[in-house]
Amino acid sequence: MSLPESTHALAVGLVLLALFVTFVREWVKPDIAALGAVVGLLVLGVLTPAQVLGVFSNSAPFTIACLFVISGALGRTGCVDWLGERMARAAGQSESRLLVGLLLIGLLVSPFINNTPLVMVMIPVVITLAGRMALSPSRLLIPLSYATILGGMVTMVGTSTNILVDGVARSLGLQPFSMFEITAPALVIALAGCAFLLVFARRWLPARETLTQQFTGSGDRLFMTELFVPEGSRLNGRTLQDARLAHGAIQVLKLFRGEEEYSSPAADTRLQTGDRLVVHTRSSAMVDLRGSDLIGLHAAPAPDRSAHDLETLRRRDVVIVEALVGQTSRYVQRPIRDLDLASRYSIHLIAVHRKNASIADIGDDFQLQFGDVLLVEGTPRQIQRFCDNGDLFAITEGKTAPQRRHKAPIALASIAGVMALAAFDVMPIEGLALIGAVLVVVTGCLKPDEAYKSIEWPILMLIYAMLAVSVAMKDSGLSALAAQSLVHWGGGLSPWLVLSLVILATSIATEFISNNAVAVLFTPVVIGVALELGVDPRPFVVGVMFAASASFATPIGYQTNTLVYSAGNYRFSDFARLGVPLNLVVWLAASALIPLFWPFHP
Repeated sequence: MSLPESTHALAVGLVLLALFVTFVREWVKPDIAALGAVVGLLVLGVLTPAQVLGVFSNSAPFTIACLFVISGALGRTGCVDWLGERMARAAGQSESRLLVGLLLIGLLVSPFINNTPLVMVMIPVVITLAGRMALSPSRLLIPLSYATILGGMVTMVGTSTNILVDGVARSLGLQPFSMFEITAPALVIALAGCAFLLVFARRWLPARETLTQQFTGSGDRLFMTELFVPEGSRLNGRTLQDARLAHGAIQVLKLFRGEEEYSSPAADTRLQTGDRLVVHTRSSAMVDLRGSDLIGLHAAPAPDRSAHDLETLRRRDVVIVEALVGQTSRYVQRPIRDLDLASRYSIHLIAVHRKNASIADIGDDFQLQFGDVLLVEGTPRQIQRFCDNGDLFAITEGKTAPQRRHKAPIALASIAGVMALAAFDVMPIEGLALIGAVLVVVTGCLKPDEAYKSIEWPILMLIYAMLAVSVAMKDSGLSALAAQSLVHWGGGLSPWLVLSLVILATSIATEFISNNAVAVLFTPVVIGVALELGVDPRPFVVGVMFAASASFATPIGYQTNTLVYSAGNYRFSDFARLGVPLNLVVWLAASALIPLFWPFHP
């Protein structure tokens, strides 16, 4: 099916509207929604296969992928952990010094590496430090995310948004941005934002319990035990409820009967001789059970098994750990039954935190999503194996994989070389990024499989899909039509006011849909607006660059916000309370500074 060419602009507009609604309602993952939009445009004849394949010639996604690898090397060699250790020593027991340290790490590190892995590495550091200082992590994690967003604005490689906007602008005929062209105004904006956070974060952010605290309030030690129903037991034919094994303090996870296995058996399940039960409980509840008249819990010698109603076969002390589901986790979108937690890892999934809700009733069809925090129970070794296999990040009580700190100088030299050589125009950034990525793999900073895992493939697929949608907007005339309409509606507004409105509109859109999607869609439109006004498009492109990264008011506009949202057990309103004023700070600062550095009439 192919639509008449005169209707292409309308078709693209309708597809964009459907895509926007899908992004906001989160019916499917953003990358899948964007790829679906591309398929729709192909079916309608708005895009040709050649046009879709042509977006792969854009160097921006390739550069972003290489920088993901270099960022992974910086994390794997312990560079970020080293900074966290120094910050912990400097903070002592002062919440103010700890907050300053987090803001400085965001400002100093994010301009050079991708902020998503930075935040993932820093979350357990912050939670550990908060525990030592008797603070709630929710007082610190949002400022960490916001500081890394502000820091990422400072250089062209600080965030994928900057690279992507530059790539789209170059494809439309603009001169490429140099490495530090945006640094001066971005640094002023970042410092203003951090000053705002320093003053208001502690006043406006609440102290919220973590998922662990919600489910383990008493601090009573937990353990798992295996119980056996011996010959002659009075419990033969009795229910779990009768045996006092079906109330809140004691939970039967598995019941083994011959070759059969039953997960979470119901309270009215009747026991039989020879049954084995895997139980998890608190020590106080087990002591009470031992002292009851109905049941004797003793590890009896084999010849005397009939003397007791239940026998303890094995006990394992366990810990409860919060594990964060990353963008590249192999567990994303997989039902719980496929993970086979009990049989394969001998661990128990207690609850999942997602979007202001702690989910304790987890069925076999429950599917994990990026940003979920899992509350898992098991031995430290079992939990670590589970996290390693699924690329999860243990944020409490967890140990990360051994680091290659002796390789840190190579990783640091790699990112420094990329930035320095790009600043002197020795080679285009995409070539330098490739050299740096290959270097950190060849020298052993990252293993090849770790390099592939460090690339956030859903982001790349989203970018490529949105580049194809952008081509459809341009070739159908929708971009030009949108630019003309905006200028017409703006009447006689000055270029400065139009720029300010562009920054505001971009910032609002970023709060509800992906920052990369906003960057791709808005850049060609604002270039058209500038040309209609007869002014230099560069300040408008910078406005989109800054505003597309400035997502503070919601937890869904930027990945780092999504990560701390679950880890800090925040509510949606917590982001709005601090983020909306911060958005206003960035909007006003950007509106004032951009025309000073990039005049409308050069």
